[in-house]
Amino acid sequence: MKLHEYQAKELFQKAGIPVPKGRLLTSRDKLGSVLEEIPGPPWVIKAQVHAGGRGKGGGVRLVKGQGEAAEAVAELLEKPLVTPQTTAEGVIVHQLLVEEGVDIDKEFYLGMTVDRKLACPTMIFSPSGGMEIEEVAKQSPDLIFKEPVNPATGWMPYQARNLIYKLSQVPGGYTVKELSSTMKKIYDLFVANDCSLLEINPLVITKQGSVIALDAKMTIDDNALYRHKDLAQLDDPREKDPLEVLAEAASLNYIRLNGNIGAMVNGAGLAMATMDVIKLAGAEPANFLDVGGGASEEMITKGFEIILKDERVRAILINIFGGILRCDVLARGVLEAAKKTDIDVPLIVRLEGTNVEEGRKILEESDLDFLVARDMAEAAELVAKEVKRQG
Repeated sequence: MKLHEYQAKELFQKAGIPVPKGRLLTSRDKLGSVLEEIPGPPWVIKAQVHAGGRGKGGGVRLVKGQGEAAEAVAELLEKPLVTPQTTAEGVIVHQLLVEEGVDIDKEFYLGMTVDRKLACPTMIFSPSGGMEIEEVAKQSPDLIFKEPVNPATGWMPYQARNLIYKLSQVPGGYTVKELSSTMKKIYDLFVANDCSLLEINPLVITKQGSVIALDAKMTIDDNALYRHKDLAQLDDPREKDPLEVLAEAASLNYIRLNGNIGAMVNGAGLAMATMDVIKLAGAEPANFLDVGGGASEEMITKGFEIILKDERVRAILINIFGGILRCDVLARGVLEAAKKTDIDVPLIVRLEGTNVEEGRKILEESDLDFLVARDMAEAAELVAKEVKRQG
């Protein structure tokens, strides 16, 4: 679950990490009162959306007066923002963060994530702050400093020194102390909130030598939200795909993709293999939909409804392994679900597992026009034929 910048900064403040003074703005008529509470000008106005590259999309504005601020708010609030990480339609900006301007001397990147190769939390520090860290890693990997953390011991003071003293120009003693303190607090915040990502880009040193988190990105592991009820309440469904919100309510694992072949599968591994099958057939998957090993008729029906709400879908591939759930029971569920939904696209079904022949027979003898595949290769062939037939 992603947090907005203003939400992450509230947690930063509670953890003792310095952030610029700011206020959330949700309506234009409150801009005047918000500006009165924040030192300035200049002020910085930031779109609060779950999309990277806001600056490149014009979602971060430096304004030098109330007139410029009003103009920026009019152009951003309740308008679509297109960034390198959004679709061509962009995302609607529902709220803005208005902050004081900061007198910047140097910019750094500071982040905490889980290194899967090392299987442990890892802090990342770079003198190339304010830039996309992926681009820095690609073009200048020597500017990416990493420090793995042993969860048994936690963050140790020497690890901060390891990172800071890799800089070509080490800041003064006061600033080094503040940087070290911030790194420790970032690690503690990361662990305490079960984060999968915690990022400050940029972390700045002011001309007075103070360290301030100018930006904040925080992602919480969904699997840990049951023990963070307070954080779960910060979720903003407006920032999610509407179909993903429907799937979440139905306990389905759904991710919308950019293709036109809908997929319904049980099991994440089989789902990934099905994505490959669709692509090898010369098509593109429209979604990732895992109904789980014990899928009920209601869940399958809801899965159909969600897939069919995507107007790009031109065919549906159901790829099910009957282990926990027998294929004959599953086939009856698919049949009843198909009858309840208005399916007007070709439906390709591949079953395997317990009572598979009975399951295939139920589908083949039904009055609905199922295309029943015997194996993955035939399923791919049927998908390819449908793609070719529809042009």
